[in-house]
Amino acid sequence: MNGIAAAVAVAVTFVWLGMVLAISFLEAPLKFRAPGVTIPLGLGIGRLVFRALNAVEAVLAVALVTAVALAAPPLPVIVLTALGALLLAVQLTAIRPVLNRRSDRVLAGEPLPRSRAHLVYIAFETAKVGTLLALGITALAYGS
Repeated sequence: MNGIAAAVAVAVTFVWLGMVLAISFLEAPLKFRAPGVTIPLGLGIGRLVFRALNAVEAVLAVALVTAVALAAPPLPVIVLTALGALLLAVQLTAIRPVLNRRSDRVLAGEPLPRSRAHLVYIAFETAKVGTLLALGITALAYGS
């Protein structure tokens, strides 16, 4: 990898990783433990927070793909970049709509059993974290 584009790719990767870790694995579970936070209130907050996170992730993914394309990277960097973008795309197009429909029903007062779609989202978040970590390390190794 070469130059400024490689440095941008590494920086964007680690910013994206930090955001996912902070929101998905710290803020999201903790909000439901705060005093007075009901399930509907937590869902409402979560929808706003994840909508914002996902919008920023989409921008970061575009920036990352662009930087990697300009950096003349080796195949492992290309594969990890594509995998990170693919994981996000599946979350945004397949998993989030299911979760949004379910949260609409809960917010409307409908009692529902626990959702497996939420577990699928967590699995994708975990895979995305692993992919971004591997990408950041790999890009650093090839960029030096």
